[in-house]
Amino acid sequence: MKILVTGASGFIGSFLCEEGLKRNMETWAGMREHSSRRWLTDKRLKFATLDMTDAERLKGQLADYKKEVGRWDVIIHAGGATKCLKREDFDLHNYICTKNLVNTLAELNMLPTQFLYVSSLSVLGPIREEQNADGTYNDMLTTDAPQPNTAYGESKVKSEIFLKSAHKKEEGFSYTIFRPTGVYGPREKDYFMMAKSIKQHIDFGAGFKRQVLTFVYVRDLVNAIFSAIGKAEVANGKSYLVSDGQNYSSRAFSDLIQKELGIKQVFHFTAPLGLLRVICAVAEFFSHLTHKASTLNGDKYRIMRQRNWQCDITPLKEDLGYVPEWPLERGVKECIAWYKENHWI
Repeated sequence: MKILVTGASGFIGSFLCEEGLKRNMETWAGMREHSSRRWLTDKRLKFATLDMTDAERLKGQLADYKKEVGRWDVIIHAGGATKCLKREDFDLHNYICTKNLVNTLAELNMLPTQFLYVSSLSVLGPIREEQNADGTYNDMLTTDAPQPNTAYGESKVKSEIFLKSAHKKEEGFSYTIFRPTGVYGPREKDYFMMAKSIKQHIDFGAGFKRQVLTFVYVRDLVNAIFSAIGKAEVANGKSYLVSDGQNYSSRAFSDLIQKELGIKQVFHFTAPLGLLRVICAVAEFFSHLTHKASTLNGDKYRIMRQRNWQCDITPLKEDLGYVPEWPLERGVKECIAWYKENHWI
């Protein structure tokens, strides 16, 4: 079986490539010309240089690869951007690139048997923020209509809508969408910032109202995606929410990091949402001055403000046999060990 992973140089993409090789698949790492190959050193990997921002250039590139592979059996589209300076850049990298890829594949008669798309739980937005009488929240469901409140989430929704239209237009085009919650693991840099902060004995929280978080370890996400391969009759046209199946308090992640680092005392600071909004706005302002995307920005504020990230993964379990193997405690333990081994911390 021949598979193509786009965004292969990224955090999730590199793990997807490793899993393809582990399953003895002919694995192609799709990336831009100058993307890093730091995590893609296995000599069995094949590389495909793809510029999805330029439809004409992409057509020439894919036409060349068609001579070698014919077509890929499965494409896992993990390429995209999570941080951008401008709203239109999210659309370019997450929506336009997806559109260019699928349309060009169709034009060249290279559509795969299955197209697996890595979207995000953020497409649903803050749709279930009302607390029940006992203070709990209700799960977000696959059947919920997307209500994104971030530029990133909006761009992902546009991609999902496009895939549905392509499914209707292109005969035999099979797609499946995965919407993971917060993904963490080795090589990931945003959650790593929390580990760095904890090492300095400082932990920051956002808002005083109860918050319920969900996570998925990168290896669980990869297994969820690969569980769809060969099951097009079940997964075609469907969207799945992905987490480790558990709900966590807002301090669960930082407490486990503290435990694994062996730090006895951490000062916990909770920023009022109003103050956090100002901080994010200032950080975003300076990011435009420096032309460098900031971790703190308007999108990040809206994500941190959201109180409920509970999601129902029952359809994923029932349809694809997904069994999460990495609860937060196990995942953080391996992640911190990797940080230490690789001298990140």
